Order: sequence, then structure tokens, then C-alpha cells
Amino acid sequence: MRHKIKYILLAVLLSFSLLQATKIKSINFQGLSRMSTKIAYESLDFRVGEKLDIGKINKSLKKFYSFEYFNDIKVEENKGKITFVFEEKPSISNIQINGYKTKQSDLDQIYRQIGLKKGNFYSLGIEKEAKKKLLKILQDDGYINSVVEAEIDKLNKQSVSIVFNVNEGDNIIIKKASYYGAKHLGRKDFDKVIANKQIQSFPWFFGRNDGQIHLNQLEFENYRINDLYYQNGYLDSTVSKAFMRIDFASDSADLSFFIKEGKRYTTSSIKILLPQKISSKLKLYKGLELKKDKYFDIKKLREDAKFIKTKIANLGYAFAEVKYDIKKDSKNHKVNIIFHTNLGQKVYIKDVIISGNSRTLDRVIRRNIYLAPGDLFSLSDLKQSTAKLRRTGFFKTVRIEQERLSENKMNLLVHVKEASTGKIVFGGGYGSYDGFLINASVNDRDIFGSGLGLGLSVDYSDKENTYSLSLNNPSIRDSEYTGNFKIYNTDNEIDYTGYELEKKVEGFSTSIGKELIRNVYTGASYKLEKINEEYVKDDSYTQGTPDNSDYLLSSITPYINFDDTDNFFTPRHGMKVGTSLEYAGLGGEAKYLKSLNYFKFYYGLKKLTGMDLIFKYRLSVNMLFNEGYVSQGDTFYLGGPSSVRGYESYAFGPDYTTNTNNQPYKRFAANSVELSFPLVPAANLRWSLFYDFGMIGVDNFDQVKKAGTGVVVEWISPAGPMQLIFSKPLMVQTGDDTSNFTFNLGSRF
Repeated sequence: MRHKIKYILLAVLLSFSLLQATKIKSINFQGLSRMSTKIAYESLDFRVGEKLDIGKINKSLKKFYSFEYFNDIKVEENKGKITFVFEEKPSISNIQINGYKTKQSDLDQIYRQIGLKKGNFYSLGIEKEAKKKLLKILQDDGYINSVVEAEIDKLNKQSVSIVFNVNEGDNIIIKKASYYGAKHLGRKDFDKVIANKQIQSFPWFFGRNDGQIHLNQLEFENYRINDLYYQNGYLDSTVSKAFMRIDFASDSADLSFFIKEGKRYTTSSIKILLPQKISSKLKLYKGLELKKDKYFDIKKLREDAKFIKTKIANLGYAFAEVKYDIKKDSKNHKVNIIFHTNLGQKVYIKDVIISGNSRTLDRVIRRNIYLAPGDLFSLSDLKQSTAKLRRTGFFKTVRIEQERLSENKMNLLVHVKEASTGKIVFGGGYGSYDGFLINASVNDRDIFGSGLGLGLSVDYSDKENTYSLSLNNPSIRDSEYTGNFKIYNTDNEIDYTGYELEKKVEGFSTSIGKELIRNVYTGASYKLEKINEEYVKDDSYTQGTPDNSDYLLSSITPYINFDDTDNFFTPRHGMKVGTSLEYAGLGGEAKYLKSLNYFKFYYGLKKLTGMDLIFKYRLSVNMLFNEGYVSQGDTFYLGGPSSVRGYESYAFGPDYTTNTNNQPYKRFAANSVELSFPLVPAANLRWSLFYDFGMIGVDNFDQVKKAGTGVVVEWISPAGPMQLIFSKPLMVQTGDDTSNFTFNLGSRF
């Protein structure tokens, strides 16, 4: 037996020696379809003509397996001819989930989460990992004891179909949440910060708790509650980890926390330790949210640290660090706060590197950035540059990243994703006042990526026809000056009681402006119009009408505007304020002064509510002063999407019952409040609750008062903003022209 083993070993060693001595005559590949033979050959560690080396073959095999393309690889050798035989992994040609979610958008998100998509390679390991992730998603969605089975259908040698059959298991609802030991804070307070909440009555209604379990958040709930206590000054508070008891018979759960609140602390003192070289330049204490002798709030402390960091970074210390110490006096329940700062060196911009702009020119982006190569860094400049780029409307997303190069140098990496700025639109709709609407336009806010805006549009409805051509330059020769030119023709019909006004306008306007200081723009516009006003009586109307008129309007309008909003179409922060005074009388018959003033405020509520809610407020105040000749067609009107929704456009004009002499309305004021909610974020679709209140009069603002409320659905479409307005008029009187539905195209809040 021992001799037999020796002979076998001798034979193996002999064959191995002969194999090692064999020269490679050719290399062939079989079974390759997803990798070219050229790449396969380049992946080898040996070549034709070399001696065959088993070690190099094994190394090549490991490299092939590292591509994760293959289930099996065999190597055959015949008199120096090497053949690699590959068994490729099949690709996934179809993915389906049965028994869980039905909306395609939800399913697409799940596919991304489990890491599968069509075209990926299939393996048993990939299948198991996907099932594991899908079970985790179900668990996070409140489903306990779920089962996921995978059916693999081999369509051919190269492709498979995967079907995940889901049994959701038990959908557990939190029937009761108990907070033992909580005295000063209660369930309403805790519900604002935690994810797992006790079910409320009418759980399907907006803003009510549905009681769904979120197991992936359960381990963090005690930290959130503890942080809430710290925000209210309870620095000795402790909160146990969440304890959940599940009753599978009733698919319900009880959630319990055990809390020790302790005493409430007040802020005794606040000290900011700054190097002497900057202490005289910064006045920080007045800007702090934490106040001496007030209750301590950890959230305000964190905001104060950010505030101090921003102020220091605005002096060029981009890498400054701000830390804080909380020194508790447990006996007197007071706390002393000390902020420590480490400045580092002043940091200068080496370069501004722009990416993602396949169309928009670099210089168009650079002129909207307040920092340039060689500039001293400023954090406020960085934030305001981001906001200004978003306000252009050229980009879907804007992100400016700081790339640290050394202790005193950095690059700014500007990442943009371009939006569609040019469009050819042909659309239509229906409005309760205007009837059928047709809109056709060709416009581009960013021609050839230059930043120039060009527009040609035609709007046609039962009541108004408008043709216009406009050119806008937001930065003449890359300067701080702006320019605009517009030529237009309008034909407008306005219904009055017993007659209608047909107003035709042919004219042009041109303007030039300048950014006076950051976010403040001033300038002047000139307008020349030929106006024809014709009053057409109804057959049954027996009273008189204003005289027809044909006159020339020549006016100049100085203006000043402020805009620090953070987005062109959907601002979530900032305000817009503007005022203008039009003087008509530079030749022509019209002679008047017209003052137009507006204020718009936007505030995102995501930090407070956890949802992408936006509070909006708008105020408009307009006044008209007769300086020689004011036509009735120059009157202000109340009603419609731009003033009081719930009433038709032009509902309240000179013919209203309270205006016995049919004089032009020369005073106007309107307020609007909106709370905007996301509807389909991916499609830029939102809905809002609104309340409008407006006033109008001949010489006083309050001659006519009207209000309206309702819901508006807004879509930022490729054709521009579109609104569906469902409204209820308030303060209605007999004979008022009300409107419960309006389609509005082109205007924004």
C-alpha cells in the first residue's frame, strides 16, 4: 500500500513538472458574451509563448471571479493550448413584487432600496440579500412576522425573472403609549419629536396619528424625548429605552417609556471666549438665542454655536471650530455656558470649479457667485451665492462644496443640475371668467446658456388676446446692470353691468436696472402705448356709459426691489419687497401718478413639522393719483387669482353698485395667506389652503371689502406654473360675480 501511494505521488509530481515545462501555444475563451475577448486577454497574467505556470493561472481565475460575472470557470489544457470555459451569471430581465405596494413609484423606490434593477446579474447571494432588505422594509413599515418568498424563472441561459411573493404578516398598531414619570411634558409634546405614536381618532385625516409602528426608529425614541427635555431645561432628565408589548391576537401594541424629569435649569451666564484680534470686530451676545436668567434650551445652544461659527467664518476663518461647555450648578439648578473658539488661519479661495453645466456658460454661473479666486472666504457669501443661483431658475439643484487644500486655501466646487429653461408650448384650459384659454409660446430664459431671456407668446381667450415679444438681459456685458425690452399688443374685454369695455393697447416698454447692494435692485422703465377704449352697451341697457377714448400714454417708472428668496419657482425662505412710481405725462394725453407696492414672505416649516410645508404671505397696496387725465380703463380692479380668489377677474370695477358715478377705483389693497403642502414632490406638484382679503375704493381703501378661501393645486409644469383654484367667496352680496373654480396659467404666488 505504501509503495502504491509513492507511485501515485510520483506520477502527480511528474505530470505537474511536465505541465510546468509546457509552452503556451494558444489561449482561447468559450462562453463569453458580456466581456470582450480583448478585455479577457488583458486580464491574464501570462501570454502565448511563455511557460505554463499554475500559479499564474490561479491568479487569473481569481481576477475573473472578482468581476462577479461568472458562476463557474474551468481551464482546459491540451498540448499547450489553453481554453477558459466560462459559465456566466444570468441577468435579471424582470422584477416583480406581489402582495405589497401597488403604485409603480413606490415599487421603484423599493427596487432601489433592495439593490435590484433590470440588467443586474443574478446570483443566489444577491437574491438572499434582496429578501433580507425587503423584510427589513416591511418591518420598518410596521409589519411583523412577514414572509418573503422568491420565485426564479429561468427564461433562457442568459436571463431570469424574479418574483417576490410577500405575505405582509401582522400590521401592528400602537393602541397606547405611556410615559411614566412625565409631569411637565405630555403626549402632545412627545408626538412632535418621535416616530412611534399612539393612534388617534380619525387616523386617516391629515395631521392625525395613524399608530403605525416604525421599528427602525424605535431605538432612537428615548434620545429624542431626552433631547426634548433638554430643550425645556431639564438637564437631569433620563428616559429609558422604549419597551413595546405586542398582542398578536389583536394586532396591537403598547409602548412604554420610564422618565425621570428632574429639576428645570435656568441660564446663569454666557461667555464667549474669542481671541483678542477679532473680539472687537464681533458683537455676538445680542444675536444669541439663549438669554441670561431664562430657561436653558439645548436647541438654542446649538443654533448659537452655528451663529458664532458663521460670524467668525465671515471674517475669513473658514475652518474655525466652535465648541461649548455646559457647567451645571445642580444645587441651585443653574447652568453656565462657555463657548470656546479655535480660529485657525484666514482662508482664501484658490479656484471656483463648476460642474454639471453642459449648457449654461461658466461665466453666467460665476457672475452669480459672490466669491472669486483670491477672495477671503465668507460663509454668508457662500450661502447667498447658493440662493442667488437658485433664483435664476436655470438649475434644478445647486450645491457649493468647500474643498480644503491647506490651512489657508480652499476651492469652491459648484455642482449644478440644469433645469429646462427653453420650451415650445401649445396648451389650453378653461376659466370661469375668460372661458376657453389657448396659449402658444416659444421662450427661453437662458438662450444658448448665455443667461439672456427671449420670449414670444400668444394668449387667446374669450375675453383677452395678447401678443408679445420680449428680450431680457440680467447682466449687460456681465456687469451689475440689467436690461429689458418688450413689444406687445393686447385686446381686452371687461364686462360691466349693462355694457362692456373693449380696450386695445399697442406699445413697447424698455428698462434698465442695477443691483444697488446685495439683493437690492433699482432702475427705471419707459413705456409708450397707443390706447383705444370703446364702450359697448347691451341692448337692454338704457343708462349712459363713459365716453369712448383714443389716447397716447408715455410714462417713466422708477422702481426699487428686494429679493432674497432661495428658489425661483418654490421659495421656502426669504422675502420679496418692491415699490414703483409711474409718472404718466411725458407727452401724450394720460397724466397721472401710479404707485404699486408689494410684500411677499416665505417660510419653510420643515424643521417645526417634519414635513415640507411652506407658509406664504402676500400684501399689495396700489394708489392712483389724477394729475390731469385718468381714463376709466386705468382703474384698479378687485377679484381673481391676483387679488381675491372666489370672485371672477375684474368682478369689482367702476360699475359696482357702491360706485354711483362709475369713477375709476384709485385705491387698492389685498392680502393673501397660504399654507402649501407637498402632493407629488417628484412631479413638482403641491396643494395649498388659502385665505384672501381685499379692499378697493375711489378715494378710500375700504369702499368695497371682499374675502375668499379655498384650495389651490399648483404644478410647476414644462409650460410654466399651472394652478387649479377651488374657492369659496366670503362677504358675498347679491349680484356679485363669484367663481368656485379657476384655471390659471403662468402666474406664481
